Amino acid sequence: MSETHLATEEKQSAYRDYAAPQRADGFDTVREFYRLNHMNQTYDFVRAKKAEFLQFNRRTMTPWDALDYLNTLVDDSDPDIALPQIDHLIQTGEAMRANGEPEWMVLTGFIHDLGKVLCLFGEPQWAVVGDTFPTGCAYSNKVVWSEFFALNPDIKRPELQTKYGMYEHGCGLDAVQMSWGHDEYLYHMMKPYLPLEGLYMIRYHSFYAWHRENEYQHLCNAQDDAMKPWVQRFNPYDLYSKNPNRPSLAEVKPYYEDLLAKYLPGELRF
Repeated sequence: MSETHLATEEKQSAYRDYAAPQRADGFDTVREFYRLNHMNQTYDFVRAKKAEFLQFNRRTMTPWDALDYLNTLVDDSDPDIALPQIDHLIQTGEAMRANGEPEWMVLTGFIHDLGKVLCLFGEPQWAVVGDTFPTGCAYSNKVVWSEFFALNPDIKRPELQTKYGMYEHGCGLDAVQMSWGHDEYLYHMMKPYLPLEGLYMIRYHSFYAWHRENEYQHLCNAQDDAMKPWVQRFNPYDLYSKNPNRPSLAEVKPYYEDLLAKYLPGELRF
């Protein structure tokens, strides 16, 4: 992977360091984010949010309308950088493009956080961003700041705190109620437009306990196992392309306008 666009191996250890975040306000901001996230993301909350938002009846926008909104959004869960989300998407897409990744994958990188427009509808960031995890079964201590799960009401529901909880061995991640946020939301929106590999990248790119720590494998099926390497291939671009130098949207916009037009309709329902 190109060192021009990705952090060197020597510098990569500084990323996702929640004890010593790179952004100046990182520790307190990110810690409070995960306290709220882990306290409120219950099994019933996830199902209610899916029913509420997966009708896609809030607004119709062009992809660029949504991207323009991301130019105003800074992710409170990110310990590495405090740039607007559009900058992160450009950095991700450009790192992929420089490394010769398939066109559909460059598009996936460029739009993978588009679901954060949920904040536009008044959703708090703890219900939109951050690492994801299964609800409805026991929590893994490999989830960042897992100690805050002690505040989650589901901890008092014994049927949700066993290894399998509401699920069965090998049921597949599609059957699992993942914590709610931009990943799940955008995955459902993009189903008609992207290959399965790209859909997995979008849906599970924040599921670090699975693709980095190999937790929750007992819930996975053969398709999950086949797609996991694609999520892992995506991760360095998402994580190590971050840097404090703002990219020039004007320079790359014509390329991404053509890419969006090739794969997506002129307007999307949000």
